Amino acid sequence: MPKKTNFKIVLVAPEIPGNTGSIGRTCVALNIPLILIKPYGFDLSEKAVRRAGLDYWKFLDLTEYDCIDQFMASEKPAKEQLCFFSKNAEKTYFEANFVQNSFLIFGSETKGLPSELFGSYPERFLSVPMLSDKVRSLNLSNVATAVAYETYRQLSL
Repeated sequence: MPKKTNFKIVLVAPEIPGNTGSIGRTCVALNIPLILIKPYGFDLSEKAVRRAGLDYWKFLDLTEYDCIDQFMASEKPAKEQLCFFSKNAEKTYFEANFVQNSFLIFGSETKGLPSELFGSYPERFLSVPMLSDKVRSLNLSNVATAVAYETYRQLSL
């Protein structure tokens, strides 16, 4: 039986199906549960997933929530388990000490995470470094994959 990881990826209001599909592939590859929080910018029906060629989707450990409040009430994460990602965070994910059962939380591609989360958890926000001012943002699936592998590395040592 494949080893289960001890953290989860959370996407809040994802808009681009290709990004969610790529993140889902990373989750299957590393046995990471994926949590999706509505609304989505795409159809997640079985027919749509099949048409998109996501043949690995059936192997994904997927949980869906209607809103961030439902996620928090159901999962009941401790503050130290929450890791929010934003390009505006001062601390990078290289400086993070991920803990067991962390939730790696990413916002939508165009809006990011709700501002009230930053107001409630400012010290739990992390960024992925961008050294050039020529790039406005990084692709969500690339960021989620980079962070997932760093979390896996830290928690597997």
